[in-house]
Amino acid sequence: MLPFNLEHIFSYTAQLRLPPEVVGPLPEGIRATAYVLGGEAHGPRLQGAVLPVGGDWLLLRTDGVGLVDVRLTLQTHDEALIYVTYTVILDLGADGYEKFLAGQMPATFPVRIAPRFQTGHPSYRWMNRIQCVGIGEADTKNATVSYDVYGVV
Repeated sequence: MLPFNLEHIFSYTAQLRLPPEVVGPLPEGIRATAYVLGGEAHGPRLQGAVLPVGGDWLLLRTDGVGLVDVRLTLQTHDEALIYVTYTVILDLGADGYEKFLAGQMPATFPVRIAPRFQTGHPSYRWMNRIQCVGIGEADTKNATVSYDVYGVV
């Protein structure tokens, strides 16, 4: 194995508008969007806010596996804007599709991400060069997602 370390970059919580906007059952699954309403970011290398833009675009397959495309913007305490993208694979269980259609989401479920960052701000250009992983949880009862984000170094 090649050596690596994980460096905690920041943690964040985002509030989502739930229930999601459901485009509907389609041949490939259910399309739904949960829009970002805002949030907070804090950690050793980044402090700021999750702006009320962006969202989680979900395709929930009939096997209960969700494929999510997430896009959001962070604004740091010193006014830098950072564009964040990541994809998610989540597993709501074999009956997750039917439960989603019936409006029955699990109260919480784990989420793993691999975010990438884009910014032109000189103080944060280092973020354009790192790959990160995030360990988090979605909380449908409180309409939040929370992550700890680590740089792979």
